[in-house]
Amino acid sequence: MKKWLLATVVAASFGAQADEGMWQPHQLPAMADELKAKGLEIDAKSISKLTEFPMNAVISLGGCTASFVSPKGLVVTNHHCAYGAIQYNSTPEKNLLQDGFLAKTFADELPAAPGSRVYVTEDVTNVTERVNAGLENKTGREFYQGVEEQEKTLVAECEKDEGYRCQVYSFHGGLEYYLVKQLEIRDVRLVYNPAASVGKYGGDVDNWMWPRHTGDFSFYRAYVSKAGKPADFSSDNVPYEPKSFLKVSAKGVSDGDFVMVAGYPGRTNRYRTANEVQNQFEWAYPEGKLLRERFIEIIKDTAPEGSDERIKYESQIASLANYAKNFTSMIEFYGKSTMLADRKAREAELAAWIAKDSSREAKYGKTLAELDALIAKSKAHQERDMILSYIGSTTMLPTARSLYRLANEKQLPDIQREPGFQERDMTRLKASMERIDRRYAPSVDKAVLFDMLKRYAALPEDKRLPALDKAFGIDKKFSEAKLSKTLDKMYAKTELGKKDVRLAWMDKSVADFKASKDPFIQFAVAMYDTDMAEEKKEKELDGELMKVRPQYMDAIIAYNLEQGKPVYADANSSLRVTVGHVKGYSPKDGLVAVPFTRLEGIVQKDTGVDPFDAPKKELELIKQKQYGDFYVKAIDSVPVNFLSTLDTTGGNSGSPTLNGRAELVGLLFDGVYESIIGDWAYDDNINRSIQVDSRYMLWVMKYLDHADNLLAEMEIVK
Repeated sequence: MKKWLLATVVAASFGAQADEGMWQPHQLPAMADELKAKGLEIDAKSISKLTEFPMNAVISLGGCTASFVSPKGLVVTNHHCAYGAIQYNSTPEKNLLQDGFLAKTFADELPAAPGSRVYVTEDVTNVTERVNAGLENKTGREFYQGVEEQEKTLVAECEKDEGYRCQVYSFHGGLEYYLVKQLEIRDVRLVYNPAASVGKYGGDVDNWMWPRHTGDFSFYRAYVSKAGKPADFSSDNVPYEPKSFLKVSAKGVSDGDFVMVAGYPGRTNRYRTANEVQNQFEWAYPEGKLLRERFIEIIKDTAPEGSDERIKYESQIASLANYAKNFTSMIEFYGKSTMLADRKAREAELAAWIAKDSSREAKYGKTLAELDALIAKSKAHQERDMILSYIGSTTMLPTARSLYRLANEKQLPDIQREPGFQERDMTRLKASMERIDRRYAPSVDKAVLFDMLKRYAALPEDKRLPALDKAFGIDKKFSEAKLSKTLDKMYAKTELGKKDVRLAWMDKSVADFKASKDPFIQFAVAMYDTDMAEEKKEKELDGELMKVRPQYMDAIIAYNLEQGKPVYADANSSLRVTVGHVKGYSPKDGLVAVPFTRLEGIVQKDTGVDPFDAPKKELELIKQKQYGDFYVKAIDSVPVNFLSTLDTTGGNSGSPTLNGRAELVGLLFDGVYESIIGDWAYDDNINRSIQVDSRYMLWVMKYLDHADNLLAEMEIVK
């Protein structure tokens, strides 16, 4: 990418665009004056330096964000980000989800779910030239594999330093590539989580809604060997000592105050084409919503509430429900918006701008048409692909497929293996096999698979896969009863439900798999050639898209800069910084949402029935006006949650919300219903992030759960 993209021109567009933008840290020094004007008190250069405060205190959990808040590796994140670890350690007899958990000593802390990690980003390097070297004349699958080979080589070089995990990230659709180096801490332990009646107060009803009263926070601790190096869980390990940690503000923020977030936002789609927008909102979101809601319904119908089977699926239910509601909002606001017309107008304006200049016409003239043709090709089997993706969310089928793929990949030199099956991935793969014990019930898995296969069987024959049809007896005489009996036999005979069996299969040969009588292993073997053929087609198409998408983005960026619009990459799970202010909003005519909620709102909502069943002790404290040190005169109470204009998305969950001095004033955990569509287009009037206020966190810890040991460990600024 041209250097002018990331220099002073970026700063010029930044000041004019309210609080929009998910910025790469290295872009921030060019924005120093604008950031200071908005309220940043620390040097903007410090935010660009990943090994210095405050950025080295901000960490990734691999899907959520978190931060160090003590010199002894104490980590704070969202309750819903720790949900999997809490669920993993819960049983009907000792339900940590329901009752909460507090370790009073290091010895009381519990190992998080297998595979739990803390990632500390230490270096980000532009490797665009290395990735693209020698690939100019390659296309399709050859180009895809060329990029993949370059990335694997870069990662292998980076990971020669023990204890690090490295990854190459694509920015602007492949216009730029950055190598990210992260310290990978493998011993992560659960320290404290409030009861679900605090941490998940309001449940799915309040999810994405305002006013909100959720204490969405929990604590982990990172552990390393006595030598200070990342290590697997051991009783001999010691708490990790981070180079920096965040101070926690007991003063908090007020309406209009500057705030910023550093975190790892997942995915946004602000540069997608009009055709992609239309397909996503008019087909993919409605279909995805239907399948997610059906998935939830099956789990609840099959696993009674409070049973061990239900506990195993609580985390998955929460995730499915979260995105089902997300999709509902997407569909609703798309129907009310001019988004599609706006995208079409933007493309028309872009085309006119290109046509005005012969050099631009020569460079970009065919780009949009080529991109649209490839996108249309990628949607040819989207009905089948979506059903298969949800089948991939079951347990036994993908487990067997993954194990057989591993056996095949192990026949190759490590550098030639598919990413995910290299030696660097074995610890993760093993952990995924171990986690199944607390995330799988045969009755639920079978019921979901049965439902999805029925949907698949209803597709036209030319849309199905012959090998899959054969495996489950799907033909013109398809019988649901026969399919049900087939699945009954498969689940009755398989041994893959046992952890030791799964782990043993990780070391077996292709011949062992072909000789197996396990029905799921037999399925994986029968599907392998088809799976590889389909993957080959995908890589061919992806390679074509990887050549054209960067050209499209190059044109958009050049056009946006000329128009004075912001230039930042779509979110891609890499470290970003966003800035904003504490601010309410008007969701509709006649309604104004103030930026803070109060303790009294918990009492007003409470019904005594889940999800509005606050602890009796909490309700009593509120009625007694036990505000302690966290009383705020302006609202005559203790603030619970607050709104901000921060530009965020999924993956930002758990991100520390900081004031101008980089003190933690809250944790970002959600956005308002109206802002969900912000993944596709930011609107300063309605895009609002929701944070749990640091003062509520401290109040719960001090007066409700008596987490005095943690309060003493943190540095609290009054």
